[in-house]
Amino acid sequence: MVDIPDAHPRKDSLLARKKIVEASTDGLLAASAMIAHGRGEAFDYLLGEKTTDSARLAIREVAARLLDSDNPVISVNGNTVVLAGKELVRVATVLSCPIEVNLYYRTPERVSGLLALLEKQRHIVSKESGPEGFDGDWGKAVGEVGFLGEDPDYRIEGLEGPRSLCTEVGIGSADSILVPLEDGDRCQALVRLGKEVFVVDLNPLSRSSVGATVTIVDEISRASKLLLKETLRGSRQIADWDNSQALKDALSCMANSVRRI
Repeated sequence: MVDIPDAHPRKDSLLARKKIVEASTDGLLAASAMIAHGRGEAFDYLLGEKTTDSARLAIREVAARLLDSDNPVISVNGNTVVLAGKELVRVATVLSCPIEVNLYYRTPERVSGLLALLEKQRHIVSKESGPEGFDGDWGKAVGEVGFLGEDPDYRIEGLEGPRSLCTEVGIGSADSILVPLEDGDRCQALVRLGKEVFVVDLNPLSRSSVGATVTIVDEISRASKLLLKETLRGSRQIADWDNSQALKDALSCMANSVRRI
């Protein structure tokens, strides 16, 4: 793809599209990855390609619940690693939690390739100065983030096939799971097991969005950057979180996009 000028009004979106194309060419993503990404872009158009007030509240709630968890885990698929891997490595560092690769279209080659990409992203993040509000040796803390998923030894009860595979030390024993761009069946299965499930999904009507404990209706890289800030702030949990209302707020925002014409 050609270079995208800094002045282009949709530079971030075009760069994200470029990342997906390149990762697909490298064999890291399933054939349907671009379709899923394009569907998300369509919803993001309706949001004005910005984080809404409702999404900010959801991000704050997720940060609070992750900080309050005994065994939080960040579960990622291919698109998530490609679009927001470095951001989520930073979040995992602050939370001192592992990142587990879990794929709908699982192959050993894709899992190992995505784990290798996460390793490269971790190396880059480890060389950064620690973010404001972080106490300790940033490089050392980044290096201690565990990456899981290559050798699954556990199955999610209620699911069949490769998507049920996970690790016992990761998703299997987690009490809360951040699962961006999640599969609806797996989200519902994890909730039935008593786990808190936090979803980042641009479609407020997806089964994942409707079934999650807390849903962030936002683009994954934007949401991850804000989630890092909230975890560093030590956000307080909102009492009586109403996820249905948060989804209705997102739909209302999308419906009001007609006023921009």
